[in-house]
Amino acid sequence: MAKKKRKWWFTLGFLIFIFYILTAARPIPGETILKPKWITSLESNFPVDLRNSPAPETSGHNTDNVLLPFRLGNRYGYIGEDGIFSINHILNGNISLSETMWAEYENRPDFIRVMNPQNTPLMEIENAGGYPLFIDNRVFIISSEQNSLSLIGWGGAAEWIYDFPAPITCIDASNGYVLAGTLDGAVILLDSSGNPVFTPFEPGGSRLSVILGCAISKDASLLAIISGIDNQRFLLMEHFGETYRVIHHEFLATGFRRPVHISFADNDNKIAYEHEGGLNIYDINSRSAVKLKIEGEITILDDSGGDRFLYVISSQGQRQKRFTAIRYPGTVVLDAPFKSENAFFARRGNMILLGGDLSMACLELGTK
Repeated sequence: MAKKKRKWWFTLGFLIFIFYILTAARPIPGETILKPKWITSLESNFPVDLRNSPAPETSGHNTDNVLLPFRLGNRYGYIGEDGIFSINHILNGNISLSETMWAEYENRPDFIRVMNPQNTPLMEIENAGGYPLFIDNRVFIISSEQNSLSLIGWGGAAEWIYDFPAPITCIDASNGYVLAGTLDGAVILLDSSGNPVFTPFEPGGSRLSVILGCAISKDASLLAIISGIDNQRFLLMEHFGETYRVIHHEFLATGFRRPVHISFADNDNKIAYEHEGGLNIYDINSRSAVKLKIEGEITILDDSGGDRFLYVISSQGQRQKRFTAIRYPGTVVLDAPFKSENAFFARRGNMILLGGDLSMACLELGTK
């Protein structure tokens, strides 16, 4: 019990230190300020208000309250902008989470119940034969062998099934399209009906052909890919007529043999992706890249706010983490190490959530 209390106070101290750095030690350029809002423990449902104002009500949620999904250690659920959990469960199996739905399931599930953030059932999937994936506000099932993908309708039945030539290694979806990469080095784009938009594209140019990362822009006009081992490549493809063409590619010095973080950022004007020893931010308009050194392995890469900032959490060991805030085009405005077995970050609107171990805290973005 004493050990748990020490861990709670240590994490609380770290989060307050982050608040101090963000709000008092130095202003963030661009007249953007970050203000501490509340801090809470995953073992309670009583957030501590940090604004010298009355504590939030704990009896229930405002119907307009934004609920954010979280996964922190062996817990998962949804938390509101008031710091109150709508769901706070201990994980007993596998979990898939999105902003609008979630499902906990066994290793080889025959039955999956999909729930919403208010813990109300949305659908039941019988004879699932795979694992649920919630992206682009849609429900997919990836087969147990990871070589087929099904779109599930709201009645719980498959609307279409697509069989891939090899196991899926990465997947993204937007604007009704699904982009997937495979173990044998193919990139496949499916439309809303599950039909391939163009012949599977194979980047090649590497000793081992595998797709380690892929991302699709909001309007599906751009595709970003990390492919191959020895040599590893970054490719950007743009929609032309009825197909996509490579408009930029570069070889990466030393590649990864694991999934690689890659995502569109800054309202699809940039692409952020891992490279050995750090992070590249590629500007699509200027066709130039800013290379940043990030210590450790990137575990979280977030640009959901659209406020000219990119947030990174990296791991340097079991309990060694680092929180980095980057202002575009590539200026590090905060680089703070902290100790935690697990870390969590989320951003919606002017609300930032930062979590470690059994603690979660909220920052509020504002302007001077």
